[in-house]
Amino acid sequence: MPRYLVAEAPREALPITPLVKAELKGWLAGPGAALRGWVQSTGFAAKPGELCLVPGKAGKLARVLVGCEAHDELWALAALPQSLPQGVYRLDAALGTRAATKAALGWALGGYRFARYRKETKPLAALAWPKGADRAAVERCADAIFLARDLINTPASDMGPAELAEAAGALARRNRAKIEVIEGERLLARNYPLIYAVGRASTRAPRLIDLVWGDKAGAKLTLVGKGVCFDSGGLDLKPASGMLMMKKDMGGAATMLGLASMVMAAGLPVRLRLLVPAVENSVAGNAMRPLDVVKSRKGITVEIGNTDAEGRLVLADALAEADSERPAVILDCATLTGAARIALGPELPALFSNDERLASELLRHGEAEEDPLWRLPLWRPYRRMLESKIADLSNAPDGSFAGSIAAALFLEQFVSPRTPWAHIDSYAWNAKARPGRPEGGEGLAMRALFALLEARFGGKRKKR
Repeated sequence: MPRYLVAEAPREALPITPLVKAELKGWLAGPGAALRGWVQSTGFAAKPGELCLVPGKAGKLARVLVGCEAHDELWALAALPQSLPQGVYRLDAALGTRAATKAALGWALGGYRFARYRKETKPLAALAWPKGADRAAVERCADAIFLARDLINTPASDMGPAELAEAAGALARRNRAKIEVIEGERLLARNYPLIYAVGRASTRAPRLIDLVWGDKAGAKLTLVGKGVCFDSGGLDLKPASGMLMMKKDMGGAATMLGLASMVMAAGLPVRLRLLVPAVENSVAGNAMRPLDVVKSRKGITVEIGNTDAEGRLVLADALAEADSERPAVILDCATLTGAARIALGPELPALFSNDERLASELLRHGEAEEDPLWRLPLWRPYRRMLESKIADLSNAPDGSFAGSIAAALFLEQFVSPRTPWAHIDSYAWNAKARPGRPEGGEGLAMRALFALLEARFGGKRKKR
């Protein structure tokens, strides 16, 4: 756990008083009466994110006032680890367990920095654990989000299919999980032809990562994450502007690795399986070509309408394998379509599901966790967009309409209607820095997904 959350507040810990704008006048007339002159002279109005540094004897910092939005329990303090002077602080506010846990998590997430290639010299401010905070919940969530952010932020030169498999292997070892990695030509021998077709042109062999953890008798939970470590677009090459951000095309895999780590750290009584098709979509003489036809693991033949619609291909084989066990639920996450971003922007992942209960629960948990999703329809009439003249399906319909819906409908063909399934089309990136959410990789929807799983499967947890 990051060093900027400390076990106990030392005597010299500086108090932080969070204030909502509507509460400021009353606070200055009561507990803060002695500070009224200073606060008014600084113009502090308790606007969200506004700080007032209150001096004490000899001019040293004695207290911090921070403006907050009402009911903003998670992000109210998230800017402070990097904006306050170095030192140890404590919350001068009475909080319930939920609010204290959210405040601690916000502080933890606000201290994230990706320092693999550049030394960070500015020290972070530390917070004493708020009284009543669920430390285990904060630690497993922060660790999982940091894992996802680190994986996504790492450039493709250092995060190819092999390195992604190594990260999954490290996670498996920490949690005593079993892992198998099916690599290269073995994908054909084991009947994962779409994964192989997408990744075969790269000098870095494609892989299917298969991690299993938990009690065989537990409810079967299967997570699937798109692990395209770099996407050139294949022979239907992306323009430079579209290729620039493609190190993050494994953001779905990173999100699901983080979610798997939360499930294992919490000891949920499930039989967890994580499937990550890890590939690089490259250009070479043996690359898959437009209008090639490839037979999928499920036996469905797919015509390659566009080699840049590769994510749904690798997911199709993984979803077919996931569905073969008839799990209690399948969740997949992928940086799948630009259409979802055009419709919903970078901060709101698109949710598709074949199960009404699963979809409604996910939306509810997303709102409660301040980790929202927005549901889009699996509009069956658009199934015609996937028609091919010579194969069962085309991976890329003509035209630009309903791109994210068409992609989700394609994936749905590889999941049984009897299996509850949800598909998350995520940007996996913070396009603009906000408190606790620096610009860069992000495990969007991870907290919402874990809240769903904890509510469904929490029960009697496994001992860690």
